Amino acid sequence: MPISSQLTYPRTHRFHIPVMGSGHSIDTPIRVGRWGISSVVSLVDDFVCEQVHKLYCERKGIPFQAVDHLDPKARAIRIRKYLDFLADELELQMVALRAQDFSEGSDKTRYFSMLPDSSPLKIRWKAMRNLQGEARQAEEVALTALIEPGAIDANIMTKLDRRPVLKDGSLSDARLSDAKLALEGFATSKVRGNMVFSAGINPTLYGTIEEFADFYREGDGEAKKGVIIKVSDFRSAMTQGRFLAKKGVEIREFRIESGLNCGGHAFASDGELLGPIVDEFRRERPRLRDEFIKSVRSYYEKKGLAWSEAAEAHEPAITVQGGIGNWGENRRLLEEFGMDSVGWGSPFLLVPEATPIDDTTRGILAAARREDLYLSPASPLGVPFNNVRGSTAQQELRRKFAERKAGSACPKGFLVSNTEFTEKPICTASRQYTEKKIAQVGGYDTEAARDQVAVKECICHQLGNGALEFIRKETATLRGETIELRKLPVSICPGPNIAWFDRCYTLQEMVDHIYGRIPSLVPEDRPHMFSTELGMYLDHFEALRADAHPENPKQLEAFERFKTNLAASLSWYREWLGGCVAFPGENLSELADAVEEAELKIFASREADGVGALER
Repeated sequence: MPISSQLTYPRTHRFHIPVMGSGHSIDTPIRVGRWGISSVVSLVDDFVCEQVHKLYCERKGIPFQAVDHLDPKARAIRIRKYLDFLADELELQMVALRAQDFSEGSDKTRYFSMLPDSSPLKIRWKAMRNLQGEARQAEEVALTALIEPGAIDANIMTKLDRRPVLKDGSLSDARLSDAKLALEGFATSKVRGNMVFSAGINPTLYGTIEEFADFYREGDGEAKKGVIIKVSDFRSAMTQGRFLAKKGVEIREFRIESGLNCGGHAFASDGELLGPIVDEFRRERPRLRDEFIKSVRSYYEKKGLAWSEAAEAHEPAITVQGGIGNWGENRRLLEEFGMDSVGWGSPFLLVPEATPIDDTTRGILAAARREDLYLSPASPLGVPFNNVRGSTAQQELRRKFAERKAGSACPKGFLVSNTEFTEKPICTASRQYTEKKIAQVGGYDTEAARDQVAVKECICHQLGNGALEFIRKETATLRGETIELRKLPVSICPGPNIAWFDRCYTLQEMVDHIYGRIPSLVPEDRPHMFSTELGMYLDHFEALRADAHPENPKQLEAFERFKTNLAASLSWYREWLGGCVAFPGENLSELADAVEEAELKIFASREADGVGALER
């Protein structure tokens, strides 16, 4: 497989663990990195980074000093110090692992046994086990030298780029905005990983990359840090790739994500579905190198940087994530569509070895069924938010509403953006906004107050609470102590896929499930990942149809464009399915039925709307 960089995917696993919330993967690199598994830490909440850093220092008896909150770059410093801790801790784990022998039950043996069976390293390890004497000793030394940790990657939502308000009411310098300081924290850390940018392009943020030499090559070597762009389609990849190429930045990886069938915030496409999208990346892959390389080379020449054969040969990796649930789907994406890796997110929320989540929330996720998982209006950003019914954050919302004290104190203010009632932006989950909005819609006794206003969760605070609770309890357990947890309200944002995973799993179980080495952890009748996404887009189609007012040309045009693209995606699926043979466990027959039903629904809407909504 083409690999652009060892820092993107070491010679180890063909899956990665994406970012999950601001806290649900906050320490995942030091939970799974020593097994060669790459994962992503969120940089939204620098306070959670510092709190988790402090908890680990207390556990290990390491001195800890909080960052002075008056420092203009306190956010960047908190993030840098935490990432440095993760890098140091993972390196210590790797030193200990490499020092072990290859005996049964050792971590070193486990490292190799967990690799996919197709891995050259695993094949070589298996062959080594049949050697004896000096030949085996030499091969053990060689294999030990090839052991690599998973990458410590970090995620920035590019649109969360607030400029804090100073004491005099003015805005801070633009260079001290949230996203730019998070980038600085990552760039100045000792982590040799990748910066993941999500949620669209931010030109001023991307321009800040030029300040940091770690994103550029030195001679024949790789840059110390890379850039991963999370994209919805090929067009987005080309647009962002061109912009960054002009800054001399090589994209290490384009990470495709389903618009709706994912965890966290959901950004619906214009009707394009995941199957045709990954197929376009497969067909057009050479363009992701050929159209950027000249701009990158030109930048290096202009800046007097050395240009090497390695840089000339650079090719971005392409990965995909969003609802993958079994080995058959995993194989389809790797083997037919040529993906370099596949992201598995929500299922790992049920793997305590991999993710820090409080026991109560983990129990809610394990018990959740399809009807419990839904796209909610809970995010103050005004973007649909994948959610689960009955979370402790929702319980807290209901309690506060019943006590007529709706809204959050807004302790962190990362999502302040609304000026409906104030000159200074505030958050729509804040008490200040909620009280005014409830009064506007008629008071606490109205349905609008209950169902539309008091549903915003304080996600920039509560998405980290589960991690803090879990790490506190974990530390106490390791020490043989008992503690009384604070029972903080926890927001959680799983994708719909988690409905098919119904208990907690060991890391070994989940990895073996991903690679098809054990009986599937999900039932045979689980819908295909493409089918689940299709169902969500049909729901979105109906919502757009209902909202498209006959006298609003823009709404009608958007609806028609969505319908046309959706119909084209369905046509692609129909043709593709005609030549497909299902991989073991891949429910293609159910997908075929779902496509047929969707086409009938689209046809019926055309009949009901006439020749076209624009001509009504």
